[in-house]
Amino acid sequence: MEAFYGKKYKLNTSENFDEFMKALGVGLVTRKMGNAVSPVVELKQDGDEYTLTSNSTFKNVTTKFKLGEQMDDETPDGRKVKSTFTISGSTLHEDQVGADGKTTTIDRIFSGDEIKMVCKVDDITCTRIYKLQA
Repeated sequence: MEAFYGKKYKLNTSENFDEFMKALGVGLVTRKMGNAVSPVVELKQDGDEYTLTSNSTFKNVTTKFKLGEQMDDETPDGRKVKSTFTISGSTLHEDQVGADGKTTTIDRIFSGDEIKMVCKVDDITCTRIYKLQA
């Protein structure tokens, strides 16, 4: 994973994101904003702490975490969740449990020039591709 730290990746394609947000109970206005922006994401490591940032014209989000430790988090759409991150190979895996008990999984699969983000909730799968910025 070290090869991907400190690099910036911009959203290039998004499939089924609106349905994914709908399944999470995200309102129409926030879904429209979420679908309209192309965030830039970056992962950094400092000792045993990681920082994942997502910056867009809609909202900037910074998440600091330690692998395997559940933490309180807030999603870009404002939901309060408990998140746990793990790394397996070149995949950053995140489990989120919302206040309503709904579980979401997010796999960020890093490769040479992109991150493939696969988000799942209920029976909905969303795939978002982020491309490495020059």
